[in-house]
Amino acid sequence: MISQAPLQQFYIPEEQSVYLLSHHDARKLKDWVALCQAQLTQLGYQGIELIGKGAYGFVFAGSTVHQGATAHYVFKFSRITLPTHLQERLEEEAFMLDQVSHPRIPGLIAYQRSRGQSILVMERAPGWNLEQVSLKRGRLSPRLIVRIAAQLADILAALRRESGPQARPVVHGDIKPSNLVYDNEHESIALIDWGSSVFAQLDAQLQFVGANVMELMSDNLQQTNARLGDVYFIGEEQLNGALSSPRFDEQGAAGTLYALASAQSCRFGCRAIPASSLGLPMEFARTLDGMLDPDPQVRRKAGDYFLNNMPRMARVVMIDLPASLNVPLVPVWARPAHQEIDTVVYSSRKAFLREVFSQEEHAQETLNDVNDVQLDRYYKQFMQGMGETEKAFLASVSRLGKYPVVGGLAVRWEREGVYIDSSLNLHDPALKPAFIEAVNNMVHLARAIHRQGVFKSCLFNARQTLHLERASVDEAFVSEPSMAIGYELSAVPELEDRTRQHSYFEDGPDPEELLILPESIMRVLQQLNDIHHTGMIIFEALPQHLKIHSYYRLLDPAREGEFRTLLAHILASVDQIEGLGVSGYMKMPYKDTRYFTHLASQPERYYPRDPKEYAKKLTEQ
Repeated sequence: MISQAPLQQFYIPEEQSVYLLSHHDARKLKDWVALCQAQLTQLGYQGIELIGKGAYGFVFAGSTVHQGATAHYVFKFSRITLPTHLQERLEEEAFMLDQVSHPRIPGLIAYQRSRGQSILVMERAPGWNLEQVSLKRGRLSPRLIVRIAAQLADILAALRRESGPQARPVVHGDIKPSNLVYDNEHESIALIDWGSSVFAQLDAQLQFVGANVMELMSDNLQQTNARLGDVYFIGEEQLNGALSSPRFDEQGAAGTLYALASAQSCRFGCRAIPASSLGLPMEFARTLDGMLDPDPQVRRKAGDYFLNNMPRMARVVMIDLPASLNVPLVPVWARPAHQEIDTVVYSSRKAFLREVFSQEEHAQETLNDVNDVQLDRYYKQFMQGMGETEKAFLASVSRLGKYPVVGGLAVRWEREGVYIDSSLNLHDPALKPAFIEAVNNMVHLARAIHRQGVFKSCLFNARQTLHLERASVDEAFVSEPSMAIGYELSAVPELEDRTRQHSYFEDGPDPEELLILPESIMRVLQQLNDIHHTGMIIFEALPQHLKIHSYYRLLDPAREGEFRTLLAHILASVDQIEGLGVSGYMKMPYKDTRYFTHLASQPERYYPRDPKEYAKKLTEQ
């Protein structure tokens, strides 16, 4: 069994919300962002704003007046906490971006250093990245997917031509939705973020590129020069340390198109929810399924077909079909938020999802030798040793957390099927159609997993997390008098038959939760359990920092005084917490378990041969 990583495992590994950082770390981050903004202002740029951050750096946007017109730029700063060799990647990125020239690739403006800080300046593509578009819209229409696919194929064909100053094919190495900027007005895309790009060592036929005898005898062609890219989208060869080739970007493109067509945030669900089930044109769907096939020969053949035939497939006239009403497979409540929501997903009981004989088992040694921030963050501590559909399921829960949502989820797999209890409260009704697609994907993926066990997940608003600090592990955590655990109050009683009320304790103790709560807090939780409410509370004890994450909604207004007193008792007892780790408890509003049979794969569904006739029939129904 793969050993469990401490604490980090309890968060699906997206960039941590600033609201989960300690006061000291949050201040340090804000100061550093302010410093970057000040440096850019001194260099003469205006309208500076932080637009993104990743494992290696921070990205800002700004503008300047150039020859009487406003020019928009992107500025990339490397994280100053990174080792020097990783900070130097910014200069390498500038060099690689300078090698490519294509109308769909925003160009390099400059690479400069200001007060010891490296800054990469690039053109800014108009629009939003496709991950943001996907979260807002859900599944993109088949017509738009085909349009995006044609543009991606054009970019890939250009990168593999032996042109540019070095006359060698270039591998982007990190094609994914968030690295494609989408201009809605023209339905055009731009490929950004060249931090993982390298010159290809092998061409598309897997022959050495421009290698003379001396190069063939040297070490550089025995060791990969590939960078990792995002493991949610890169293919097997890149993940397993193969020599770099244009095939890497085919895999990234396939994973990206699949994710956008299915409203997912990864490529791993393609066995349970194949491209052939997404209402795409049959030829295109089968090509995409081929590019995502486990067999490398099938993948290469499908990749060749994609590049050779995509221009023709894109010429077929397609229309956007009327949207069908999407019914949530588990309950979803939508109510407008009274405050900003910064959702974080806490998940435990992941261990049973890890497969002893996994798809990635043969890659263990390679992975252990790679020293890469992305790998460390995503893979080693999280998904290594897990099957494809299990990864997709966890990524689907992670995607729920990209919406303004609070609540909880308990999935129980038995021999006869899957049982799901949920309390999902979306705080932006406009996002409900896209959110329902994300929820339904999670259910489809759960149905395709054939194991026995329980998975629990809580979704809470990080802005409500309480932070307590202490000087050392030997001291007690003490809550301040002004602190209070927040809750929402139902306007009218939502009383249920007591036999249907869900308990904090019915799932039993969690083997992955390392923190044992004091008796005083457990006693209060027992008392809270008898008051009709929904919600969760999680204690995360670090050596000098205690975080209390919570989401509560009281469903019995008559007992508000008692409820508030019990929450105050919890805070008064935190000085009795000993040890480090995480412990959490979740309560659904009532038992409303949904049952689903196992289903290994969603059925085939293609774009209609006569879309206008199909649309006409839909409107007549």
